[in-house]
Amino acid sequence: MVYAVSTDPENADGIAAQTTGALRELESLLDEAGSGKDRILQATVYLADIADKSAMDAIWNLWIGAAKNWPQRACVGVALDTGCLFEIVVTAAVK
Repeated sequence: MVYAVSTDPENADGIAAQTTGALRELESLLDEAGSGKDRILQATVYLADIADKSAMDAIWNLWIGAAKNWPQRACVGVALDTGCLFEIVVTAAVK
């Protein structure tokens, strides 16, 4: 089992850039741990502004791929660290 947390390491401007950066970082973390995005069992997404959910969903859907591979996912609005708009916590299986 792999447990990982990711944010955009550059704290880029905007939810699209931060989601993309965090998912890129997450994919790298999963690969290093012998897993992959196709092995994610559960994900929790934290957004600084829940109004950004639609924009985040569009990027997530492209990144995660075919709907048959979608893990269980929750998305909640929370207070995040200054400048951070997106954080993701996942549990994944090892390949």
